[in-house]
Amino acid sequence: MRKVGMIFFLLIFITCQSVTLTGRRQLHLIPQAQLLSLSYQEYNQFSSTNKVISDGQQADLVKNVGRNIQGAVERYLSSQNNSGSLKGYQWEFTLFDDPAVNAWCMPGGKVGVFTGILPVTQDEAGLAVVLGHEIAHAIANHGNERMSQGLLVQLGSLALDEALSNKPDQTRQLAMAAFGVGSAVGVILPYSRLQETESDRLGLIFMAMAGYDPNVAVSFWTRMAEKSKGAPPDFFSTHPSDQKRIKGIKKHIPEAMKYANK
Repeated sequence: MRKVGMIFFLLIFITCQSVTLTGRRQLHLIPQAQLLSLSYQEYNQFSSTNKVISDGQQADLVKNVGRNIQGAVERYLSSQNNSGSLKGYQWEFTLFDDPAVNAWCMPGGKVGVFTGILPVTQDEAGLAVVLGHEIAHAIANHGNERMSQGLLVQLGSLALDEALSNKPDQTRQLAMAAFGVGSAVGVILPYSRLQETESDRLGLIFMAMAGYDPNVAVSFWTRMAEKSKGAPPDFFSTHPSDQKRIKGIKKHIPEAMKYANK
């Protein structure tokens, strides 16, 4: 038993990797190619079972802001000699007709925005706050980290291949929760404080490089905090919002402003 435990913890140590651009160690049990394949399957499934808005002003807004953030991400990673981390990405920005206040980015650049969040974002810059933050979760490999943690907690010592092949429903729910779409399948898996801080910081940099004012993030998260006083939006099932977050965002804004117009 002790030997098995030692092997188990050795496996965890070996599969820990550094978060892109932050240096924090994180658990990665799922190979990137396998993670992207799972992500694209779940995105296609979600898109086929939820109403997509393909045309119109709002759909164009989501696509345009998304592409602007995408370009900023690609330039930023290139400046860090880390363009290889986007290998296999298939960017797509989709607006879903859903009143839920929610948005997410799956590994590989599959971004979903619900119509319900647009009144809170209010304008292009507000939407850039959300997309910058969500895309940062993907760039920082939080999806792999969260799913790896979930596999250990929910499936224990079950081999990864067996978990993915023989427990499709459980694995699918876990994947959707790990990718930030937890509320859509009745699973709540909040991002950790560290993950949120990393995404806040990187998201501000991405939006600044895309030509948006990072200071808008303070207004957006203040509005979200106000909404949480009533019935909390679905967004808060995975993204906690409080004054500490807003304080942290204000702290990161000066760094982000250095990247403006780059």
